[in-house]
Formats: sequence, C-alpha cells, structure tokens
Amino acid sequence: MTLLGKGHRYPVEVISHCVWRYFRFFILQLIVSILAFGARDVLTATLMACFSGTWLANSLVPALEPPSGTEVLGLLNLVFAVFALLMATVAHRKPVMWFVLCVAVPRFAVTALFNFTGAAWLGYVSGALGLLLAGVAMYAAFAPALKDMRGEEVLPVGRRCPAYDAVEGDLAARLRNLERQAGVRRTL
Repeated sequence: MTLLGKGHRYPVEVISHCVWRYFRFFILQLIVSILAFGARDVLTATLMACFSGTWLANSLVPALEPPSGTEVLGLLNLVFAVFALLMATVAHRKPVMWFVLCVAVPRFAVTALFNFTGAAWLGYVSGALGLLLAGVAMYAAFAPALKDMRGEEVLPVGRRCPAYDAVEGDLAARLRNLERQAGVRRTL
C-alpha cells in the first residue's frame, strides 16, 4: 500500500490488519443502524451510526498518521462521550440501551484523555472500559435473541410497560396507538 509509508510506530502489516478489522466493524455497525432505522428505532439507529463513525475514525487515523491525529481522535472521543451522555438522558425508557450508554460515556471520556495526554495508564483503563462495554453490548444483543429462541425471557432486559406490552401483549395491546406511529398517515 502506498498510503502506508516508512516512519510508522508499528509495522505496516500490523497497521493494515488493524485497519481491516476496524473497517469491518464500521460496515457491520452501519448495516445495523440502517436496519434499526427500518425498524423505526431512531435511538438505536442513531447510536449505531455514530458508533460506526468512531470505528471508521479509529481505523483511519492510525493508518494515515496525519499531523495531530491523536488529538483529533481525542476530540472525536470527547464529543462522542458528551453525545452519548445526552442520548442516555432520553434512553431511560430502554434500560439496556441506557446501561450501554452509561458504560460508553466513561469509556469514550477516558479514551479522549488518553488521546490528549498519551498516559499509558489511561490507555489501560480505556481498554478495560472497552472490554466492559463490549460485554454489556453483547448482553444487550444476546438477551433478546435468547428470548426469541426459547420463547421466554431468560436474561432480563428491563422492558417497561409500553415496550413489554408491544412484545408480550395480545394483538389489541400491539395495535394500541397505531395511528400515532411514525409512517402512518392520518388521512389519505
């Protein structure tokens, strides 16, 4: 690759491998966001699209090594931490999503501090918080899938009344307030 020249901190093969891995996560999370928009879950769709953008930035900045790239990445992580905090304030009706955001905010804030300062211990804390975030996100994805497979709730996801009624209720509960849903016209 001509893009990756000499003078990098890491061997070109390692950088290429990491870029490819991050780029696959970017594509997968972008597809998830498109599917969530199709399911009219605006909160999840917006968050997945933004998370996919962080994957893309985290793959391109180390590969291209632009001047002040880590500081720019730090600013991106800081802005995303603030954005995730704001999204957490509206995600209280989805407890699992709220919990994912509550873990994501400190992870991205610590990552931003690591990008700004370069302190090794912040990198380790950021990595540990990243692993915790990955575990919480896997739980958030696995619990509903397990429920669908078994036909009963095995792992709690904290659904509250409207969401619980939409999933567990009878047809009348599912159709309640349908005329006010997004995409439903009032008149033809």
